[in-house]
This record gives sequence, C-alpha cells and structure tokens, in this order.
Amino acid sequence: MSRAEIVVDLAAIRHNVRLLKRHVGVPMMTVVKADGYGHGMLPSAAAAREAGAEWLGVATLDEALALRAAGDTGRVLCWLTVPADDVAPVVAADVDVTAYTVEELDRLAAAVARAGRPARLQLKVDTGLSRGGATIEQWPAVVARARAGELAGTWTVTGIWSHLSTSEVPSDPVNDAQEKALREAVDRAREAGLDPEVVHLANSAAAILRPSSRFDLVRCGIASYGLDPAPGLSDLDLVPAMTVRADLALVKHVPAGASVSYGHTWTASEPTTLGLVPIGYAEGISRHAGAAQHEQGAEVQIAGRRRPVRGMICMDQFVVDLDGDTPEPGCDVLLWGPGTHGEPTAHDWARASGTISYEIVTRIGGRMTRRYVDSGFDRGGADGWE
Repeated sequence: MSRAEIVVDLAAIRHNVRLLKRHVGVPMMTVVKADGYGHGMLPSAAAAREAGAEWLGVATLDEALALRAAGDTGRVLCWLTVPADDVAPVVAADVDVTAYTVEELDRLAAAVARAGRPARLQLKVDTGLSRGGATIEQWPAVVARARAGELAGTWTVTGIWSHLSTSEVPSDPVNDAQEKALREAVDRAREAGLDPEVVHLANSAAAILRPSSRFDLVRCGIASYGLDPAPGLSDLDLVPAMTVRADLALVKHVPAGASVSYGHTWTASEPTTLGLVPIGYAEGISRHAGAAQHEQGAEVQIAGRRRPVRGMICMDQFVVDLDGDTPEPGCDVLLWGPGTHGEPTAHDWARASGTISYEIVTRIGGRMTRRYVDSGFDRGGADGWE
C-alpha cells in the first residue's frame, strides 16, 4: 500500500449505475468528466458500461478522445469547447458534440470537412442557468442553422438538452420553469424540422427526485459514484466508491497550552497526544477543514475512533487530536469512505469545509496514488448490495 492513497471500489460504481437505471426507467448517461469526479475516468467508465450505461458524458474534447483511445466504442457526449479547439478528431471518433451558437455551428461545419464524415450534433439551450447554451433569443437562429446543416448532410442532430440550476431543491419553482422552457425549445426545433433522438435535462438530483424531468435520458454524475446529490431527500441505497487513507506519520505528547499549526488557531486545554497525517492542501485537502479553537472541523478515523483535525491544514500535512491515545505510527488514517465502519464520509468533509461532496472527491489527488479494488469479486462475483 502507498503512504497515502485513494481507493476506488469499482463494484460500488456498478451497483450505483444499476440502481439508478432501475430507478429512472430511461437510458443512462454516466458522467465521467473531471477524471471521473476524482475516481479515475477510464476505470469508472468501464464499470459504468459493465453496469449498462448507454452513454458516457464528458466536458472536454481531450476527455472524449481518451475514452476512444482506451477502446470505448459506445455513445459519448462532449459539451464544452472553446473557439481554438479542433473538433475534427472528435467528429472522426464518432463522438456526439454540443453546440450553443451559430458561430460554433459554423466552426463545426469546417471541422466536419476536415474529418471527412458527418458529425453527430446536440444542441444545448439555456433554460435559466445562464451558463452554457443558447439563450431563448438565440435559439431560433441556432435551430435554423442546425437544420440547414442537417439538410446539407453536414451533421445529424441527435439531441437537445439543458441543465437545471436547483435540482437538489425539488420544490423550487425554477425547476418547473426550466422544464417548461426546454419543452418549448424542443417544440420550436421540431417545427423547424429537427427530430432529435434524445431530449435530456435531469442531472443526478433530478433523475432521483423529479420524474417529470427524465425525458429520454438522464445524466448521472455524482450519484454514480455513490454520493447523494441531495442529502437527506433521497432514499436510494447508493454506495460511496471512494475511500481516502494515509499512514499515520508521527505521534507526540504535548502539554496543556501547546498550540497547533500555522497561526496557532487551536491550543490544547489539557495534556493530549497529537497525530501527524502526511497529506495536505497539495493533495486537495481543503484548508477550511481545519478547526479553530471553538469550531467543529473535519474528523478522521484512527484505531477505530474518530479524531478531530486541529489547527490549520498545511500544504503537506495536518494534525489530529488523539486524546491521549498512542496508536503506532504507520497505522491507517481514514479520511473518508463509505461510512459503513464509522469512518467519516465525503459529505462529512464537505460540511466541515463549507462546500459540497462534488468538490471534496474531485479535487483530491496531488501526490497521492489511486488504487482500484473490486469488492464484487471479493464477494464471490456479486456486487454485494443487489
């Protein structure tokens, strides 16, 4: 084992994808962008395919091409390009690409000429997130240009889609407004002669909590890795796939009045023992997870007990309070995992850091190694949670 590592259980990813597919009842896009939300894009993608994911979703062209280079031949959607990107290799690799504007469609037409084959094209409409996608005002011109390109044989429009802003709050009326806007945009596109294969809107939270948003396809990112996109609202048996562990580097006794780490934000009120964990913000551990004197910070698990982080998280290390215990240096420090043995979870670290679990798992890495296990094989072939 490495001194500090990210352990990913591929059986958990398979379980989550199967569970989500049964729940939603429509085809599944497993989103594997950002290196599989920190879990490793290629192994995560393979696990999702094994579990029946009909589509994979990525943000960048490089991510799409990496999937193809690894041998994935299924449907892949890519959705975020910049004017300098050369889309031709992705078109040649039979990846569905997304366009937001007429200018983007013009660049895609030039890329198709270089690729020597028609593109598979999806159009994204901005229904209220005010991020990527054509505005409602731009939509008629985008649809007209897309239809003209389709008639010219430059591409086939395979999908129309959008993205929700507040899906983790299913009662928010913004969700209704965005669904309505997407339906109206699809109607306009069909009136112009387009016949998309799929219409999609739902991300993980909407896929779980909002059946009306599922349309022809759902895009599940964080839920595929076992993390609840709307903590406390869903009751699916998702299994977190990531465990983060390190070797305990040092144990030391300190007297009452000893202060810890930069800025001395925490001081021992009585004699105690401290443990040194040899990873820090260079590995993606949030500096905000450290506790000041009267705050509740993150915890780790050592020798079967949760131990609070004390003081500032440093670049390479942080300190935990062992409360007088003296575990052996070299023993396991569990930062987070599934929580099945009392260890903290990524959600726990997110709360302590004032963020969301997406950021916790996606930013972890740095000098850490990643190791894959498959508890499905360990359990004799069944994933164990079915």
